Amino acid sequence: MKLAVITDEIDADVERAADVMAEYGVKGAELRQLWDKNIVDASNDYWKRAKEILDRRGMNVVSIASPFYKCELPGDPTDGPSGPLHSAAARGLADQMAVLDRSLEAARFFDAPIVRVFSFWRRRPLTPEIEDAIVDAFAEPAEIAREAGITLGLENEHACYIGTGAQTARVLEKINSPNVRAIWDPGNAYVDGEKPFPRGYDAVKDFVVHIHVKDARVPEGQLEPVWTVVGEGDVDYVGQWRALAEAGYEGYVSLETHYNGKQTKEASSRACLEGLIQTAKTAGFI
Repeated sequence: MKLAVITDEIDADVERAADVMAEYGVKGAELRQLWDKNIVDASNDYWKRAKEILDRRGMNVVSIASPFYKCELPGDPTDGPSGPLHSAAARGLADQMAVLDRSLEAARFFDAPIVRVFSFWRRRPLTPEIEDAIVDAFAEPAEIAREAGITLGLENEHACYIGTGAQTARVLEKINSPNVRAIWDPGNAYVDGEKPFPRGYDAVKDFVVHIHVKDARVPEGQLEPVWTVVGEGDVDYVGQWRALAEAGYEGYVSLETHYNGKQTKEASSRACLEGLIQTAKTAGFI
């Protein structure tokens, strides 16, 4: 298993995040928020400072976790973000290509092979017509990514239209581009009502180039899921890791904590990172 962490899940201070990652032998950094700025809004000086910190520790950037297409689908009402933007400025559809350009610039600067992308804020029930609109919206980005030699990783996100493995697979099959693949997030699929493993993974496995890890469960007496320590929720990560090992998966597994049950973000992420490592050991994936 090649481990990574979305650095601001530990601390927005990149240096502190990198120190914690080094304690656990994590060599992969996924960049989303650098100090007080989202990576697409951060200046090149922020980028240089972050790169120096990671280079000193022998860490590599495995993905740029951009907010591309966290916006309204054409025809949907504008009602503000329906999910977190992680310090990114809220932008409409007209500004999204500029977001993509800046994200690809970051990918080139950090030598990252993947730029994470989304599928528009979910404002209505998903329909075949909405799926087709999403597919159409990726025609130009897919070509731009091909020319740049970068992979766009579509993350299944429950706050966006495409939240499950099955939905992601359907859309990617229609996009039909080797430069638009899947960032598989079992935790997001669970929150969106799908059984992540084996059902969601079986649907999307042929498209997966990167994985985000967080866990969730529905507490007794409640209806809505809550984030929890990895390995203590309802996502079968031991089964997921075994399947990935059998498939010869060579990409990164990146912690995206979300759980905040400890006193600090760092403490919560430490607990989740330890849980991730333990489930991987149990599965023989580490």
